[in-house]
Amino acid sequence: MFAPHIRKSGRNACRGGFKGAALGPDEFMYFDVSGITVFPLIPFVVAFIVSFFTSMGGVSGAFLLLPFQVSVLGFTSPAVSPTNLVYNIIAIPSGVYRYIREGRMAWPLAWIIIAGTLPGVFIGAVLRIKYLPDPKNFKFFAGWVLLYIGLRLFYNLTEKERAKTKKTRKTEERFAKKMDEIRRGVSPGTDQKNLIKTVSFSLKKYTYSFYGETFSFNTIALFVLTFVVGIVGGIYGIGGGAIIAPFLVTFFGLPIYTIAGAALLGTFLTSVAGVAFYTIIAPFFAHTGLAIAPDWMLGALFGAGGFVGMYCGARLQKYMPATIIKIILAVVITLLGLKYISGIFISV
Repeated sequence: MFAPHIRKSGRNACRGGFKGAALGPDEFMYFDVSGITVFPLIPFVVAFIVSFFTSMGGVSGAFLLLPFQVSVLGFTSPAVSPTNLVYNIIAIPSGVYRYIREGRMAWPLAWIIIAGTLPGVFIGAVLRIKYLPDPKNFKFFAGWVLLYIGLRLFYNLTEKERAKTKKTRKTEERFAKKMDEIRRGVSPGTDQKNLIKTVSFSLKKYTYSFYGETFSFNTIALFVLTFVVGIVGGIYGIGGGAIIAPFLVTFFGLPIYTIAGAALLGTFLTSVAGVAFYTIIAPFFAHTGLAIAPDWMLGALFGAGGFVGMYCGARLQKYMPATIIKIILAVVITLLGLKYISGIFISV
């Protein structure tokens, strides 16, 4: 059931736009669950490029891969959501490993994210199957989510908003300068272990230190936010990191270099739960004729590319200015959001 078939074809490389002649080799894989035919290197390369950049901001890139699967590959059944979560499960561990190794994992922050998103993702999975099985409705919903994230990232780059987070911005700049000096051999890197240190942690407030500055936030507020994000993530099939990371930076004023690892770890565990849930409930919705269980092989291909891309992105994140990452994400997400929203009004 899950094994793909190798096809030699000079015609449809994948349902949704690619032509076999443009891809060179004529061997393509057909995936039974998703019902698509695609040259196997395409998912790998696309996932590598996407995850390389998004992992720097604590985002797995699943929010970009899902529209690629829907619009380009033609994978429109509810099974696309858990397939996207399979990508997260395979790709994220390499990025999390790098952040832990470099001492940039805020563990209490990660546990709060996990505690909130886990129950939410179960609710989101049910809503996706029962109320959003139609691709057009699903795209419309996803479009508003993407548009909000994109506009919020743009707003965060304005001078007015940057002035509110002066401490965070200065800390990020000092950290980036130090990492650049280490890269050029001007400064030793012996003091770069355990960069994030917990000052205090309770049910009401979490405080940690990073590069001589302390940052804190309301634990309950973040829990409520992550619960809502979990519902959205369960519907959209993204694990929630794409929404949580921008919120942590914009609303909570936390440095992007400190939240990336925690956001990715939270996304990983909620993705595991999401895939398990979709797989378990799939038999109960067999009468609908919809594919609900994930396409494991397709998810694995995307995941393999993401595994390599995320490791490289997490490794190089400390050398990349946070502003550049945010601009790239904001442009891509906003355009995708507008495209999906307009799709419900324009017949294609």
